Amino acid sequence: MAVGYAISSEVGKYNGQITSFVVLSCMVAATGGIIFGYDIGISGGVTSMEPFLKKFFPHVYTKMIKDTKISNYCKFDSQLLTSFTSSLYIAGLVATFFASPVTRAFGRRPSILIGGVAFLAGAALGGAAYNIYMLIIGRVLLGVGVGFANQSVPLYLSEMAPSHYRGAFNMGFQFCVGIGVLVANLLNYGTEKIKQGWGWRISLAMAAVPASILTIGTLFLPETPNSLIQHSKDPDKAKQMLQKIRGTDDIQAEFNDLAVASEISKAIEHPFKNILKQKYRPQLVMAIVIPFFQQVTGINVISFYAPILFRTIGFGESASLMSAVVTGLVGLSMTFMSLLIVDKLGRRTIFMIGGVQMLISQMLVGSIMAVKLGDHGGLSKGYGYLVLILICSYVAGFGLSWGPLGWLIPSEIFHWRSDLQVKVSLLQWGTFFFFGGWVVVMTVFVHLFLPETKNVPIETMDRIWKQHWYWKKYVS
Repeated sequence: MAVGYAISSEVGKYNGQITSFVVLSCMVAATGGIIFGYDIGISGGVTSMEPFLKKFFPHVYTKMIKDTKISNYCKFDSQLLTSFTSSLYIAGLVATFFASPVTRAFGRRPSILIGGVAFLAGAALGGAAYNIYMLIIGRVLLGVGVGFANQSVPLYLSEMAPSHYRGAFNMGFQFCVGIGVLVANLLNYGTEKIKQGWGWRISLAMAAVPASILTIGTLFLPETPNSLIQHSKDPDKAKQMLQKIRGTDDIQAEFNDLAVASEISKAIEHPFKNILKQKYRPQLVMAIVIPFFQQVTGINVISFYAPILFRTIGFGESASLMSAVVTGLVGLSMTFMSLLIVDKLGRRTIFMIGGVQMLISQMLVGSIMAVKLGDHGGLSKGYGYLVLILICSYVAGFGLSWGPLGWLIPSEIFHWRSDLQVKVSLLQWGTFFFFGGWVVVMTVFVHLFLPETKNVPIETMDRIWKQHWYWKKYVS
């Protein structure tokens, strides 16, 4: 979508209400978040299961069981295991660059559909894998699915939602990510108890359930009015769809702004070259920095490696998986709370609260692990539970702020994603200080440079930059 165009209506004055049609459509689309969250939760769980490690990563299994001299932090250090975990994120990053032009050229639905089909194929390969090659190819396909879904679903939600409820609707994506993580952790906890040792196959294959819902559901999804205006020669189709999703015939002001935005967007021959112009500097910076900051909060490392982390500090296999269930439940609950308050408190306030909470929690966890755990020591049960509580506090801060808002802000401006993986064995307890330092940087950045986007229609988003103390010199 183009930015910086003239507008015809006052900010926040569009008519419309929440309709059941919009709610149902967004619920189906937000399933894309479930497949992403499910993979985060399921992968970290199966890599802590002994039968899975024994079959695909016997070297790691041997170090974990028999090598008492190796550092606590390096028991899971393996280039092959790293390839397994990182292949999804690399594939997802590459897929994002293809998903963006597909979404722009063909609409949001085709991009979501591609994501669902790719994830479905990846789940099938993962569940049936009998060697490491099948396992990694399955991960790559999962990554393609995640890349397409993560690019198109938040954009779809933002365009379907009424402007004054856009924050809550868009956060439905992160809420579904939390549901996926929680379901995956619960499933891991159950399948780990299968004595025959093939429980990991169920965990990997069950990713096909949310992928099937997304794939089949997308066939019945309506296209967004924004996309219809861009791709349809009949503007009445877009107008009728806008009337249907808003529950009123009085949508002319919003329709006019969508039409203007579409005309300017079509006139741009080289969108990536155009965004490098000075007048689009704030949008470019935010679209890159906000997703990057979301990753360097450390949440992917904590969520993905949660069962491994809890095993490192002395929890058993089953207890580690249950601890991951607890953290997943905490994160989901806080995301739901954020969904309820985001359009009342605003984005900036929630960013500040969550940033402070994450920082304090990370500093305390890092200090405890440095002083009490070390390379070859162990934590008492009391300190182990204290670390669990602090990690829950960290996850709660993320679930309130950077989790949902990291998706919301870029989709309000336009969409861009970044994914980062860090090898825990290299940073050891310093991991928490490393990410804590980034939390300080991102919190200060939000305070100084991110304007409030609450209740601002995405068609009129250029106004906020012209009023900002720093960015106005670029866009005025």
